[in-house]
Amino acid sequence: MKAFNTSTHLSTLTTTAILGALALTCSAMCTAAGAGDVPQAVVKFADVNMSTQQGAAALYGRIAAAADKVCNSNAVDGRDLGAKARLSACVHHAIADAVTKVGQPQLLALYSAKNHRPVPILVASAQTR
Repeated sequence: MKAFNTSTHLSTLTTTAILGALALTCSAMCTAAGAGDVPQAVVKFADVNMSTQQGAAALYGRIAAAADKVCNSNAVDGRDLGAKARLSACVHHAIADAVTKVGQPQLLALYSAKNHRPVPILVASAQTR
C-alpha cells in the first residue's frame, strides 16, 4: 500500500511540474506576442491608379508581397504543419487588414475574387453624449 501512495505522490508531483512549465511557457509566448509587437510594413501606392483593375492588381501584389515578408520574418520549418498554418493565417489576415484600411472598391472586389469571400467590413458608429 505504501508503494501506491509514493507512486501517486510522484505522479502528482510530475504532473504539477509539467503543468507549471507549460504555464510559464505560455505566459512568455503571450507576453512576446503583445499588440505592440506585431510586425508591420508600409506599402506605398500613391503612384497606383486605384480606379482601374490593373492598379488594384498592382497594389494587391504589393500588399501580398509585404504580408509575406512580414509574416515570414520568423523562419518556419517546412515540416511543421502548425507553423505553416499559422504563417498562412498571418498572411491572409495581414492582406485582409491592408485591403480594409485602403478601402477602395476595386481592391475590395479583387480581394473577394481571389479569396472567394468578402473582406470583413468595419462598421463605425458615432457616440453622442
